[in-house]
Amino acid sequence: MQGAGKNVQWWIAPFASLSPASCIPHPSMRIAGIDFGTVRIGIALADTEVGIAGPFENYSRRTPPLDAEYFKTLAREERISRFVVGLPVHLHGGESQKSKEAREFGEWLAKVTDLPVEYFDERFTTAEAERLLGDAKLTKKQRQARRDQLAAQIMLTAYLEAGLRSQDAPGAID
Repeated sequence: MQGAGKNVQWWIAPFASLSPASCIPHPSMRIAGIDFGTVRIGIALADTEVGIAGPFENYSRRTPPLDAEYFKTLAREERISRFVVGLPVHLHGGESQKSKEAREFGEWLAKVTDLPVEYFDERFTTAEAERLLGDAKLTKKQRQARRDQLAAQIMLTAYLEAGLRSQDAPGAID
């Protein structure tokens, strides 16, 4: 058994960077990530069993009753068990006017769908989405069509990597 330690190391190494919280098993559920906007909302979906978020679509806001019907249908058809709304905060961690609007939207979303809503730091997600889309050599119209749902995917991926923990009050970035 002299070489047994080496055999174990190759298997453990890929998991060495995982935090204990990310190793806690969660029951499989579908989560929708929301990149809130007053005109357009980016939506990404994830299944916790797979642990990967993917872009779903952009929703162009209409009227409150039509928006409510859309999100109720989304929750039912996609078997959503939780929404995660991106929280745009300043670098120092303080909330912006958009943060307040995102929280109001999250409260409304919880009421109309009767599902839990959590919040997660979305700083730089739109900038990162723009960078990735710029690298893809798409037209401006093609980039705009994908940007919000990609930003939602980036935020939802970070939420999954954080072990499904809400960031109700994100801190400062040093």
